[in-house]
Amino acid sequence: MTLQTDGLDRRTLLRSTGGLLLASGIGSFPLWAAPLGANPFMLGVASGDPWPDGFVIWTRLAPRPLDEHGGMPTAAVPVRWEVSEDERFSRVVRKGEAIARPELAHAVHVEVDGLLPHRTYWYRFSIAGTDVSPVGRARTAPAPGDLPDRVRIGVAGCQHYETGYFDAWRHLSAEPDLDLIFHYGDYIYEGGGRSLGEPSPGAAKVVRQHVGGEIYSLDDYRRRYALYKCDPQLQAAHAACAFAASFDDHEVDNNWAGVIDQDGTDPGLFMLRRAAAFQAWYEHMPVRRAQLPTLSGVTAYRRLDYGRLLRVHVLDTRSHRSDQPCNDGKIKACPPEAHVSSTLLGAVQEQWLDEGLGHGRAWNLLAQQILVMPYDRSGPNAPAPDFAFDDWDGYRPARARLVESIRRHDLSNVVIASGDYHRHFVGTVPERDDALDGRMAAIEFLATSISSNGNGRPIPDVDYQLSNNPHLKLITDQRGYQLFDITPKLWRTDVKVVDQVERSGGKLSMLASFVATPDRVAVERA
Repeated sequence: MTLQTDGLDRRTLLRSTGGLLLASGIGSFPLWAAPLGANPFMLGVASGDPWPDGFVIWTRLAPRPLDEHGGMPTAAVPVRWEVSEDERFSRVVRKGEAIARPELAHAVHVEVDGLLPHRTYWYRFSIAGTDVSPVGRARTAPAPGDLPDRVRIGVAGCQHYETGYFDAWRHLSAEPDLDLIFHYGDYIYEGGGRSLGEPSPGAAKVVRQHVGGEIYSLDDYRRRYALYKCDPQLQAAHAACAFAASFDDHEVDNNWAGVIDQDGTDPGLFMLRRAAAFQAWYEHMPVRRAQLPTLSGVTAYRRLDYGRLLRVHVLDTRSHRSDQPCNDGKIKACPPEAHVSSTLLGAVQEQWLDEGLGHGRAWNLLAQQILVMPYDRSGPNAPAPDFAFDDWDGYRPARARLVESIRRHDLSNVVIASGDYHRHFVGTVPERDDALDGRMAAIEFLATSISSNGNGRPIPDVDYQLSNNPHLKLITDQRGYQLFDITPKLWRTDVKVVDQVERSGGKLSMLASFVATPDRVAVERA
């Protein structure tokens, strides 16, 4: 049996976190040997970031998830783990022991290696004298030189607990033959303190309540994640498939940008809140040690390769961005020519992305958080165009550099996965903002929310919206997710919706399907 402790001794932990973890009571704790006396796996299990030889497996010990420390003793606890070729665990191929530490809220991240490429495996955790965890399933990535026949990826996010139930996750967990789920962000929402039936931002009503008010401290963020992770539909999705987890704004604070929040807080103080939020994000996501945050931030951008078929570039559009134009639109007027905030990715991440684009794979997937294509949301009688401030429309120089990078590599195989807007969008990214029906640089599929904004409503003047934005193929305000079915010669995206989320039991249906080929930047209805 291999002993694995996440590679983090106390000195390394202190150094890597810049002292942040002092806030959670770091100390020289003995190993806890007695039974815990309750089911410690109330938050389920998860896997993430597949490589050809393995993936991350995750759990967090929390027998009473909303209590202080999740109901755990302030001591390190050994956790056994197993990975098997079959669901009954009759063919265990890897096993070991990890240490669940109070410094990380008793979360466990095991980077399993030594597995075969493009194979499905099952995993579980256990503690002596207590319950065995639920069983999770994950699939490794193909070998670097292989060209798989097919890869299937689900895309979802924006799961506001207060404004709807997570039935879309239940439906996504039942999709067959999934390789990966890209969670684009807004895993939690930071607000709170609203009553049942009260309107929330976005006009959806509160149908179930957050515990407590707006969150600021590390303990606050931990409890909010615990509340969300207690949801059985979300647990089912994590157990069914490996995630590539990113974050957007609500994991920290609405519309934050770099070291700037929406309320004008001193950046030094906001960085403390952001550091607590990043630590809690790491503690609850199935990500690798490379994503362990420090006080200066987190390296969330990374790549996942699926043989010669697909390269997934997971991007971070929050940590390194400049402030939104016109103070996020609060300064009026803010015409389109003022939408020139300089960077979304930061110089280092831009260079990293550019270097990774030209590699000879059949497809590039930019897995990121916010709408890239221009979108004039004005109505037919509006005196001027109306563009958002917090997405790529507010950062036109950055979008121009992204387009130029794609052109420089002479790529026609770039697909962008997006979120945040709480609508389904399908369309293409023009090479020029002033030529929306001209030459295109990339295809974009923006997945709607799991529950944010409630049931949704008809979009006013939707026909005008489509004609005024000729690069758009679809826009709808319904909840659900998207499913990418990727082969060497064809990309198919299924747009799926649930009929309602403000009561449990939402039913799933197929809204539309779209197809594209890697030799042409165009998307058509299937």
